[in-house]
Amino acid sequence: MAIREEIIKLMEGKKYKPLLKEELAARFNIGKGEQKEFFKVLDGMEKEGVLLKARNDRYGLINPEFLVIGRLEGNEKGFGFVISKDRPGEDIFIPADSMNTAMHGDKVIANLIKGRQAGRKQEGEIIRVLERANESVIGTYEDSGNFGFVIPDNHKIAYDIFIPKGKTMEAKDGQKVVVGIEKWPEFRRNPEGSIIEVLGFLTDKGTDILSIIRQFKLPEEFTEEVRAEAIKIPSTIDENEIKNRKDLRDLKTFTIDGADAKDLDDAISIEKLDNDKYRLGVHIADVSHYVRPGSQLDREALNRGNSVYLLDRVIPMLPHELSNGICSLNPNVDRLTMSVFMDIDKNGKVVYHEIHESVINSKARLVYDDVSDLIEGTDEKAAEKLSLVAEELFIMKELMDILRKHRDKRGSIDFDFPESYIELDENGKPVDVRKLERRVANRLIEEFMLVTNETVAERFFWEEIPFLYRIHEEPNSERVEDFQKFIHNFGYSIKGKELHPKDFQILTQEIKGKREEPVISTLLLRTMQKAVYSADPGIHFGLAAQYYSHFTSPIRRYPDLEIHRIIKDSIHGRMNQKKMDMLDGLLPEIAEHTSMTERRAEEAEREVDDLKKAQYMAERIGEEYEGLVSSVTSFGLFVQLENTIEGLVHFSNMVDDFYFFDEDNYMIVGERTKTTYRLGDPVKVKVIGADVGKKNIDFQLINEEVDTDE
Repeated sequence: MAIREEIIKLMEGKKYKPLLKEELAARFNIGKGEQKEFFKVLDGMEKEGVLLKARNDRYGLINPEFLVIGRLEGNEKGFGFVISKDRPGEDIFIPADSMNTAMHGDKVIANLIKGRQAGRKQEGEIIRVLERANESVIGTYEDSGNFGFVIPDNHKIAYDIFIPKGKTMEAKDGQKVVVGIEKWPEFRRNPEGSIIEVLGFLTDKGTDILSIIRQFKLPEEFTEEVRAEAIKIPSTIDENEIKNRKDLRDLKTFTIDGADAKDLDDAISIEKLDNDKYRLGVHIADVSHYVRPGSQLDREALNRGNSVYLLDRVIPMLPHELSNGICSLNPNVDRLTMSVFMDIDKNGKVVYHEIHESVINSKARLVYDDVSDLIEGTDEKAAEKLSLVAEELFIMKELMDILRKHRDKRGSIDFDFPESYIELDENGKPVDVRKLERRVANRLIEEFMLVTNETVAERFFWEEIPFLYRIHEEPNSERVEDFQKFIHNFGYSIKGKELHPKDFQILTQEIKGKREEPVISTLLLRTMQKAVYSADPGIHFGLAAQYYSHFTSPIRRYPDLEIHRIIKDSIHGRMNQKKMDMLDGLLPEIAEHTSMTERRAEEAEREVDDLKKAQYMAERIGEEYEGLVSSVTSFGLFVQLENTIEGLVHFSNMVDDFYFFDEDNYMIVGERTKTTYRLGDPVKVKVIGADVGKKNIDFQLINEEVDTDE
């Protein structure tokens, strides 16, 4: 039995009384030469939240009946919530005077306070900070003469940070800075720190996005060691390597991507068979051939977890020598790939598949819009432009429809949220914001990648080989109950007695095109669990898939890269018990880490979008727009414009009456005039403010055309 398990077994005993670390070492006969490693195990178990070291330095197991371990979600008013994976859907409220030096994002232990009142959240008190999330903070410097303050960009950090004299790095008032925390906050006392980097004024080119990069601690530059490994990789393929692979260079393969894409990691091929079946080939860049386990490239890729796309720049998982070079499936050059061939019947079922290490030579680099123009018949020149692959594209459209129908039949939920396209000029200034169309070519590639990811996941589930899955668990029953109450206001309900994706799919079809669709879809998404990576197989509720993985983007996602390695070992007979034991130990940690880096990337990308939208509207104060009421709240209503930008009409700016939120009927009502605002109501607004720092936009209603109860 490992020492970790022995420690837990000892402490689970009824007669166990908390011991000092030296006493524990003696209990397990740990010699002096081994004590350092033993104490590291204790420290690690404490940081994980398995053990608790009391103020008298004695160790015991965490008692989940009284203590909760989780991440602190801060609030600008000073209080917070502890979110624990051990208590899904049950956040613990922490009052401002019970934070005990903890800040937003910290991993903490909270002591539950007895006497919970009905209808109110469980309350707690932070008793230990296990892991600090804010060794450094990004914000705006405010000069006060001999000292200063930094106002954090992240408004979930409730404190301004005090900067003593001599620790300002001569930052100027209004500049964006990075501050290192030296003293943690106490109740009614600000944290203290010193400025370690001056980023510049927000109006300086690139400072705004650089601030977000620093805020989310995104790694920018590759180390010299990583770059040295990347540069050594040959830019052409060794002929001896081709001999060991399935040679598909004569097969008509091609890529379909956005016009700006540079890392082309998937190519496709199609053949219509005589037996009413389709043979779909999906060919994925073989990144694992170049990025070897344990190398500097591998360690850095794992640390980053994924590429991050921030409008005018990409923070890649791999150096451009790989991501834009030898691993990118550029046209008319030989490239190493992992190929999955699937025979799919007319009902959308994969009846046969095979996986190969391969080499391809892509015949064309296609763009989404051109392919959509051809298939949708909106551009006469598209047929001529794509004549080389036009026949294959129409066959692919047939298969796409079959696969989509198959997914719909089993209950796959399709969230069709409007996406934004933000155009920047050479100085990073937003010059246009518009809705991004999700056209047929985008959906085609999406369907092909989905069926590939499912096929790969199912195969390795049945082979009982350690694997990385993409799981999306069933929604929390309490959240579903709250959601049911909400949609009841609009005359909807979820019909099934047991949770099934089909019931949610039916709802999304019922609300399609209705004025309440945006808010119900948004709340439905929030009701769902977040999709994560897992070493344990599980369902993907949103896709109504029993097995799912991420296989198709190893250039920009580390889990895909790790999966490729597992597949290679399997198909070449190298997957022995020793390797499986090693994977059993490694994969859970990889899954947790890459789930975290994915969330970090999504949050950073969303912050950049919100920032640029606020900048765009800040240049348009006084301009008028038409929009739809997208949400109603206790403090006002949100309006979404056709270009996807959303702003708030606060009650304080609705001066024609005193308005209140009618929660039962989910609408806003004027007390005197009985004027009402409901979801989906068309309104006209004027831009009256845009706070770029907080990324907020304020509207005022004009020339309202609304319902008035007689």
